[in-house]
Amino acid sequence: MLYVVATPIGNLEDVSPRALRILREVAVIACEDTRHSARLLSAHSIRTPTLSYFEHNEERRTPALIERLRAGESVAIITDAGTPAISDPGYRLVRAAIAAGIRVAAVPGPSAVIAALSIAGLPTDRFTFEGFVPQRDGARRHALEALQREPRTMVFFEAARRLAATLAAMETAFSADREAAVVREITKTFEESVRGTLSELHARFAAAEPRGEIVIVVGGAPVPGDGVGAADAVADADAVTVQALCAVGVSLKDASAAVARLTGTSRRELYQRALARRRELPE
Repeated sequence: MLYVVATPIGNLEDVSPRALRILREVAVIACEDTRHSARLLSAHSIRTPTLSYFEHNEERRTPALIERLRAGESVAIITDAGTPAISDPGYRLVRAAIAAGIRVAAVPGPSAVIAALSIAGLPTDRFTFEGFVPQRDGARRHALEALQREPRTMVFFEAARRLAATLAAMETAFSADREAAVVREITKTFEESVRGTLSELHARFAAAEPRGEIVIVVGGAPVPGDGVGAADAVADADAVTVQALCAVGVSLKDASAAVARLTGTSRRELYQRALARRRELPE
């Protein structure tokens, strides 16, 4: 059996009892970085032998691991953080195991993509994961331009040192007022979630380069004919929340400020939207 085991993306407590049991029981653990994984394994007193398995040795290591699986051993694959094969090593081994008739089992757990989506405050009913955008300016521009009409919420990974440049490219490709969120160091000590328009986020991170692991969540493009995009739909929903607070005696100003603090939406925008909705109501 080949086990694809998700491991914590930061907080070492975010690992399931099943994952720990599997890591103890298998014959070998294929790790993206054995030194990095040693911290997790040591914290849970796991002494299973490990083997490095990363981008530059996948092709060479895969046949030997398949032979061990064919011989009756069970193997687990883990990466430095999150779920293997999701912008991390693992795809080649999983595909080779399937081709060899070996059973592959998922041991699900932490995922930076899902974690960021869950707290971004953008629509999550449909989304697309785009991984890392190209590093070179021209290739990055073309990749983002190809997504200009994507109606689903988009999730990207990015290195901290390239965040400002990528946000600038997104601002140009998607429009300055497209709603987005930058989620940094998920589940770690200095976790931070910053929400706003691409223009606001670009200005924020151009002024001070962040550190750590970055996930960018961007609202989808307006759907032709609907007259309202994903970001507008979210803002309207927030304005309804403001109205609900006003209905129980909270002032429009205070309600807008409270919802803005909770959602990261512009207080002024919430105030104007709620005011407009109030004017549309019948006397």
